[in-house]
Amino acid sequence: MTSTQTAKPETHVGAMPVLGLLGAILSVQVGAAFAKGLFPVLGSEGTTMLRLAIGALMLAAVLRPWKVLPSRKTLPWLAAYGITVCAMNMLFYAALQRIPLGICVALEFTGPLFVAMLGSRRLLDLVWVALAITGIVLLSPFADARSGLDPLGVVLALAAGACWGLYIIFAQKAGAELGVRTSAYGMAIAAVLALPFGFSAAQPYLADPHIMAGAAVVGLFSSALPFYLEMLVLARMPAKVYGMLVCLEPAGGALTGFLFLHEKLNLLQCAGVAAVIAAAFGTAVAARRPVPLPA
Repeated sequence: MTSTQTAKPETHVGAMPVLGLLGAILSVQVGAAFAKGLFPVLGSEGTTMLRLAIGALMLAAVLRPWKVLPSRKTLPWLAAYGITVCAMNMLFYAALQRIPLGICVALEFTGPLFVAMLGSRRLLDLVWVALAITGIVLLSPFADARSGLDPLGVVLALAAGACWGLYIIFAQKAGAELGVRTSAYGMAIAAVLALPFGFSAAQPYLADPHIMAGAAVVGLFSSALPFYLEMLVLARMPAKVYGMLVCLEPAGGALTGFLFLHEKLNLLQCAGVAAVIAAAFGTAVAARRPVPLPA
């Protein structure tokens, strides 16, 4: 989720909010697919830097964060949020360079999934923990040596998931004062932090209209469009329905990877993705707060 608002608590929901959220989920995955197409030229670091910079400009134009300045009390949480956004995107794109999109998203999704499980004391939640761990095992290179899955890519995706979990915590802390403008501030901080890592790779192509157009598409589909769609649906969708639909994120990644990147998952990998989705769905049914999409 690219904002810090939550869905409304009512139980009725129409078709349009559901379609809007599904559109936001697919938009994030399409943005990732376009980003992967830039890796041969920019590398993961250059692509991440441009994605964050363009996303920051788009969110700043929409949210005008300077109208609400953070207090000294909120600044440490906001800084931690921006650092986490940068690390999450850097790690995710580095993982995406090495492993299929569907697997990358499913592994990353385990981070917020475990955060959502924290504090639960129900015996049934152990089932969801077991399912999530099963999914991770099935998606690891040790489950099927013939898959040729890059172990480093798996580790990077899990690390991105850990950052996603921290992102949720820091977003709530900073968002208590800044609201949706937290996303704009966090993206700007992340873009500045990503400059040392990606500028040298991106600098030769900053005047290339084709590369910059591709980067703009990544920024649009990964940041601006899903943010806009979520802002439309959050006030019209029950929190529990929102949480359950977001569980389709790994499936959206696998579908997008298949359609746009021609990435095929074997039976064990499909089972791993399904296990993560099932664990997330079971957790979302009883969760107090829905799992947000990453910025």
